[in-house]
Amino acid sequence: MIRVLVVDDHPVYRDGVVMALDASEECVVVGQGQDGDQAVRLGHELQPDVVLLDLRMPGTDGLDAIRLLRIGTPSARIIVLTMFEDEASVRAALRAGACGYLVKGATREELVRSVVAVAGGQVVFAGSAATAVQRALSVPDNASSGRTLLPMLSEREIEVLDLVARGRANGEIARRLVISEKTVRNHVSHIFLKLGVSGRAQAVAAARDVGLGTGAG
Repeated sequence: MIRVLVVDDHPVYRDGVVMALDASEECVVVGQGQDGDQAVRLGHELQPDVVLLDLRMPGTDGLDAIRLLRIGTPSARIIVLTMFEDEASVRAALRAGACGYLVKGATREELVRSVVAVAGGQVVFAGSAATAVQRALSVPDNASSGRTLLPMLSEREIEVLDLVARGRANGEIARRLVISEKTVRNHVSHIFLKLGVSGRAQAVAAARDVGLGTGAG
């Protein structure tokens, strides 16, 4: 069962989310909170698999809560569930470390599917948020890097993706990173899955969009 923490300052909406998740066969809600401070505290105490939280809450807001959860509960995967679907909000959630972004109004089925997908290592940006995240990823600002715009990837996966974008074959990547070629293949497969791409060409395009694979080396 996927252990979920739900944090939202609107009790009626929060209760609906909890009922939808508890009614599924895949999820169980292990805790509820109403603000960012409770999100951080309960995340640390309960160590859930997935945290669902709003962006706009009293006290510590959702973005700060995501950053603090990434420190205190690093294994948890975080999904933003909010009314705000503008590009700035999506970009900010990505940078903070969210793995999913859903707009309130998603059906119960979409909600459960998204939690299951994110718990399995995927990233989910549903509905109009998907369009916004595509723009956010394709138009980085001058202070951004692959590590801030692709928070779903690990440091090692960023290194592998950077070398893939430079045209390096798996064998060469293995030698440069002093790892086995099988490990490289596994990293590449995980990168494809997390980026939602079907092959090397699409992965290279995504890498170039955030500034990877463009330097010397």
